[in-house]
Amino acid sequence: MAQWKVDPDHSVAAFSIRHMMIAHVRGQFNKIAGTIEFDPQDIGGSSVELTIEAAHINTGIQKRDDHLRSSDFFDVTTHPAITFISRRVDSVKGNRAAVTGDLTLHGITREVTVAAEFHGPVKDPFGDGISMGFTGSAVINREDFGMTWNQPMADNGLMLGREVMLYIDLEADQVP
Repeated sequence: MAQWKVDPDHSVAAFSIRHMMIAHVRGQFNKIAGTIEFDPQDIGGSSVELTIEAAHINTGIQKRDDHLRSSDFFDVTTHPAITFISRRVDSVKGNRAAVTGDLTLHGITREVTVAAEFHGPVKDPFGDGISMGFTGSAVINREDFGMTWNQPMADNGLMLGREVMLYIDLEADQVP
């Protein structure tokens, strides 16, 4: 089983959430690290461990980013890391898999299944390294992770949706 190290310069974790129930607000985390044990011939033997630095959230709006770092949401002082540790990986079809594991967010751990795809391996054009691409997506309820802040709207709605769409794009280099 080959080991792959996440390339932080070419990887991102992103999210999307409904705002005022009429549009999506998007953001991302650019500080991500981790390792993947992966062999396309033995997908079921694969494993994933990822760590995201919560303080590095970026939505493009400083005031919103500061609020998201506060105790209303990520509480980055108390919970600086978001982690995902796989429990099992199931082959779905072709280059697709279902990765089930423990997502720890805001100090709370819940089981999440990520729909994943893999691409590669390819030889690095600048040296003799080998790289793989991994993408994934899942939907979580932010309130399951203790992120319950919201603001009532005049029409009895809420400012923020409960469901958050998560996306991850990883480029990983094979460990020699």
